[in-house]
Amino acid sequence: MADLVIFGAGDIAELAHFYFTTDSPHRIVAFTVDRSFRKSDRFVGLPVVDFEDVSSHYPPASHQMFIAIGYTEMNAVRAARYETARSLGYGLVSYVSSRCTVLAQVVGDNCLILEDNTIQPFARIGNDVTLWSGNHIGHHSVIGDHCFVTSHVVVSGRAEVGPFCFLGVNATLRNGVRLAPRTLVGAGATILEDTEPNGIYPGTRARKSPQSSADIAL
Repeated sequence: MADLVIFGAGDIAELAHFYFTTDSPHRIVAFTVDRSFRKSDRFVGLPVVDFEDVSSHYPPASHQMFIAIGYTEMNAVRAARYETARSLGYGLVSYVSSRCTVLAQVVGDNCLILEDNTIQPFARIGNDVTLWSGNHIGHHSVIGDHCFVTSHVVVSGRAEVGPFCFLGVNATLRNGVRLAPRTLVGAGATILEDTEPNGIYPGTRARKSPQSSADIAL
């Protein structure tokens, strides 16, 4: 395995470092960020270099990369760095936890698939997809490129999630539905019909009761 450089120096980069270090054959050698965002020369004990100069320090011929960025601007920021890294010649590595069940036909590059995910047979996971902990991805479903799926999301069978989508905690997609590109599904939302591009589908927000918790006998 080639040595690995992580793009990022925040929480997700720190988590990626932990997962790759403890549960993969890859060796993390450095971090990289855009020059305007670099605050230090070290992060979790490793060098941090400017992304503009990364190929001279850690050449793509002998190093691979992982882009550890969240869902900022509906995943567009992560996608842009992903494309730049590819244009520089880097291979983009995926992390798939040994503590999840993956029976999918295809898992793309630069994916982050954490523990307790269940990905059923014939599902397809695109490039640059984050599946946080504890999701169910049903049979024959598709998760498009540059998506972020948080935790405890249910994507039922033959559902299709278009590119650049965000699915909030505990969201549910009915079987066969299609999320258009850049759909934002809020926490706890249930999607029963196809969505529209750039649509926001919030879940039901809890409201404070006029009753006090002190009045409830548990």
